Amino acid sequence: MLAEAIFTGTEMLLGQIINTNAAYLSRQLAAAGISLYRQVVVGDNLERIREAIDNARRRADLIIVSGGLGPTEDDLSREALAAALNLPLVEDPAARENVIRYFAARQRPMPSSNLKQALLPAGARALNNPYGTAAGVFLEHEGKIYALLPGPPREFEPMVADRLLPLLEPYGARREVIFSRVLKIVGMGESAVEEAIKDLFHGDNPTLAPLAAPGEVTLRLTARAGSAEQARELIRPLETAIRERLGEHLFGSDDDTLEGVVGAILAKRRLTLAIAESCTGGLLAHRVTNIPGSSDYFLGGMVAYSNAAKIKFLGVEEETLAAHGAVSPEVAAAMARGVRRAFAADIGVGITGIAGPGGGTPAKPVGLVYIGLDIQGKVEVQRELFVGERENIKWQSTQSALYHLWKSLRGNLASPTGS
Repeated sequence: MLAEAIFTGTEMLLGQIINTNAAYLSRQLAAAGISLYRQVVVGDNLERIREAIDNARRRADLIIVSGGLGPTEDDLSREALAAALNLPLVEDPAARENVIRYFAARQRPMPSSNLKQALLPAGARALNNPYGTAAGVFLEHEGKIYALLPGPPREFEPMVADRLLPLLEPYGARREVIFSRVLKIVGMGESAVEEAIKDLFHGDNPTLAPLAAPGEVTLRLTARAGSAEQARELIRPLETAIRERLGEHLFGSDDDTLEGVVGAILAKRRLTLAIAESCTGGLLAHRVTNIPGSSDYFLGGMVAYSNAAKIKFLGVEEETLAAHGAVSPEVAAAMARGVRRAFAADIGVGITGIAGPGGGTPAKPVGLVYIGLDIQGKVEVQRELFVGERENIKWQSTQSALYHLWKSLRGNLASPTGS
């Protein structure tokens, strides 16, 4: 089954909102074995939506339209579908009941304009929407399937999962499953990763594609088969080959995050962590504490932005700052050592650098970052030079800190010291 998706809303074309429905729909259709060949974004214009539907039905078996089901004048998806198929709009009792029930449950009066949402192209069926006033629309017409779904993600996602996909199963949507495994690599650039595994890119089932993200590279392995388990078996030899070549840089897969993987190791080894940050302004602590259960290993952090704060709270010597400057390996080491001692942790991390856009010099340019690791009294410092905007430099700094911590944790650490 071939599908095309049309997302309506001028706000997406203006960049005022991000179209998260597109990514969600792509994942759900792939898992159901439906090939999504094209996605189109169209503004709130009747003729352009009608034209998009008309073009899609010439190529696809399934046409999905997201948005444009509200009660206002710029909600035009029903009208566009009816016009594309030359069908009249008729009031549907189930769609009308969906609207009335929504307002009654909230004890609010229903504006008469909402009755527009009870109109469906002739022959269509209403899909109950428990999260909003707009019922979905499901229509079979001349060998094609059309689905209109509400645009707000909190309505769109359950409508796809609970309403649309079950209706598609009788049409053989699951005869072929598309399954993907994502492998996540850190400490290597995209070109270096590709060079290491370039001979593995030539298969057609499974396929292999690299994707770059800030501070890491992901590899997407995708296979088509009659079941998810069969697809996994097709992927397994390729995944094994990649792990053999990139194992020392491969930190996780699928939904794993570097902070989550680091946290799991800390929790398993019963090691504690404390963090001192300057240029990253607490971003590393934020990422660490985004992980549920991080209170088991994260003791606390300090944002020591000024030199005075570094001296007072972390014990950095005035002489060290005077001799080397705040952005230096000596200060990064002192910050890591100071925060570990302040919190009596097993591991201390210190980050200092120049995030920009100003503050750089020829000797110490914007993007220069030092990361200190004090692991049970053994201190190491990493020098990094990042390129990009301020927020990107901050993010890459935290990613590098987590990477070097992950590398160290993979070795044989001693038992917790608590000192």
